Amino acid sequence: MKTGNETRKDDKGAAGRSTLKAWIEAMRLRTLPASASGVLAGVAVAVQRGHFDWRPALLCLLFALAAQIGSNFANEYYDYRDGLDKPGREGFRRGVTEGDISPLAMHRATAIAFALAAIIGCTLIYWGGWWLVLAGIFILIGALSYSAGPFPLSRNALGEIAVVVFYGLIPVGFTFYLQTGYFSYDDFAVGLAVGLMSANILIVNNYRDHDDDMAVNKLTTAVVFGRKAVAWAYLADGFIAVLLTAGLWLNAGRWTLLFPALYLAAHTALWLYIRRNEGRRLNKALGMTAMLMLLFIMALLIVSLPALTTKQ
Repeated sequence: MKTGNETRKDDKGAAGRSTLKAWIEAMRLRTLPASASGVLAGVAVAVQRGHFDWRPALLCLLFALAAQIGSNFANEYYDYRDGLDKPGREGFRRGVTEGDISPLAMHRATAIAFALAAIIGCTLIYWGGWWLVLAGIFILIGALSYSAGPFPLSRNALGEIAVVVFYGLIPVGFTFYLQTGYFSYDDFAVGLAVGLMSANILIVNNYRDHDDDMAVNKLTTAVVFGRKAVAWAYLADGFIAVLLTAGLWLNAGRWTLLFPALYLAAHTALWLYIRRNEGRRLNKALGMTAMLMLLFIMALLIVSLPALTTKQ
């Protein structure tokens, strides 16, 4: 039989585990492949040009992850503050809304995550120059503007456009630049492709939350244009992304086209699943959309690696 002190210790341990789980949920690990994919894609384009330095590549990855986690924390805090999240929502559990995390703790965690991203970003000045400070400020403002400020992008049908820019064009372009010292058409095209794939994660989220968002007048693309329209956009984004990266696949050899073919087959299957399901069942599709994108980009990086030996 347990004593009173032992029972209290067990209660504290359970609370600690519960709090840890709440913070992990708040990080939204299922969506982090979006930031990782942008960096890996930038490395893949650089590798095909014969350039690779693991140090700025790793720092870009850490910066991207910290900035996305900060953006996720900010989204949870500001959506709670403005009454846009309700307990028992269809999507993944929101720690602040459900009372697992205090609003003050989430606000502080947001600041810490962005501060960490800023510190990591400053180390990249060594490779890219002081002008990267301006780029970093723009990125952090964009991450906050997604959920906060006078015109939050996620609440005014601009979330997907923000994702294309901040999870596609910027991470791919700047990772490539820090590897090579210049920008190119290829990094722009691949950045747009990664941005469209990343936007699909948000499309699934908004498709799932359509009714909840409409009830609180949150103007996502799904609310403005309807579920059917954004579902078709999801399908089109995947095909356009493959077309934008076709040149890189061909550079690596025609046999590598097997990978985009497999991606499109899985992407179409996911689209059919999304059309046929709703509510919490779409959480699985959100995570699978993110992982499918990451696998696609990892495959592109792997097939690009032989270019390092042939161009040196």
